[in-house]
Amino acid sequence: MTKLLQTRITLLFTFFLLSQGVFSQITRDQYTKLETALGEGSFFSGHMTGFMLYDLDSQRVMYEKNSQIRFTPASVTKLFTLFSSILILNDSTQTLRYVPAGDTLKIWGAGDPSWKYLDLPSPDFQKFLAPYKVIQYSDDNMKSTPFGDGWQWDDYAYYYSAERSSLPIYGNLIHVYPGKNNPKVSPSRFQSSVFKTDRELKDMERDFHENEFYYNPLTYRGREDYLPFITSPELLMELASGETGKTWIYQPDSLPENHQLWRGNALFPLLKEMMLESDNFLAEQLMMMVSDRLFGELDSERAIEYMIKTYLSDLPDEPIWVDGSGLSRYNLFTPRTMVGLFEKLYRVVPDEMLYELLPTGGVSGTIKTNYQAATPYIFAKTGTMSNNHSLVGLIKTKSGKTYCFAFMNSNYPWKASEIRREMEKVLISVRDNF
Repeated sequence: MTKLLQTRITLLFTFFLLSQGVFSQITRDQYTKLETALGEGSFFSGHMTGFMLYDLDSQRVMYEKNSQIRFTPASVTKLFTLFSSILILNDSTQTLRYVPAGDTLKIWGAGDPSWKYLDLPSPDFQKFLAPYKVIQYSDDNMKSTPFGDGWQWDDYAYYYSAERSSLPIYGNLIHVYPGKNNPKVSPSRFQSSVFKTDRELKDMERDFHENEFYYNPLTYRGREDYLPFITSPELLMELASGETGKTWIYQPDSLPENHQLWRGNALFPLLKEMMLESDNFLAEQLMMMVSDRLFGELDSERAIEYMIKTYLSDLPDEPIWVDGSGLSRYNLFTPRTMVGLFEKLYRVVPDEMLYELLPTGGVSGTIKTNYQAATPYIFAKTGTMSNNHSLVGLIKTKSGKTYCFAFMNSNYPWKASEIRREMEKVLISVRDNF
């Protein structure tokens, strides 16, 4: 390190201490290490980087770099969804709003995503619908569009961009089973919509406009996959009828004031799957359920606006929050706002539950293969899309302290794996020196 750089860091450190009033909180050596790792001339000076380290006990900022700048958060947006879901939904899903009418049950979906989705516990539709011969379904309460604002149009073909709907089934996905020849799909209703093509496809793909699926027998690698289908009331009637053995009819009536609510499932398994696997579909549907709980209609944009104006009005910088999953490139959050949000979660959610929800470095979720150590020290939500990668959560240091941090990167030209490697060096330094 040059003498000029040492002098500059010392001056910056002195100014930092004076402006933050934390003489007893951080040593010169601690500050110098972080400033060297994140400041001018470091790997992170070649793109936009924001970082904040926050002491949850003293409620003091230990260090910050560009914490006031807004970044594209990608899936760390799910922390906003988690907070909203826990506060508004409590412990159960919103499954149906309904009105019995003799042997007919009139229903309005309330956004519950767990009906026949993955291995998640599913509401007992068979038992709930057993007394009725006819199920009359309406989606008049669905105000949001199938895709969110700012989603990339060409994501339509991938499992992580399943459509939003009021009463999803199978996660609005078809399941493609592994096998090189004659690929099989579920539900079987779609098998007749699988066609061969001479296009050089490694995997099965769906047509943009239709529920038609194509594969090339010569290039197809036959791996297990999930593909979104185009939702419609008519398709739901067909699929739901097959699952329940009941007659389903579509009648887009308005939801009457006098109706009942079925909260058919436990919420925690959905939250855990969303957080550990960064499940976009669950995140979007959770915000639908939040809206249903608040307003009796499915309008995630309205629910987001409500949360910002009420429970999140005191965040350091107003979040530009657009969707539940982080698929939208319109989302913009600052590192200090992410820390502010996480502190709210930390105060509201019991420790045992919070740690179970957070991916753990080297152990679980989206950071199972990163931040590995004999003793886990990173518990955090990731967010990744092209040229953007962030990590927000908790870090446990060798001194026994637990800090909250937000580490956000945008506009870098490298692979995300390279960003993660450099981030790990910084976080190891925090673990070892704080």
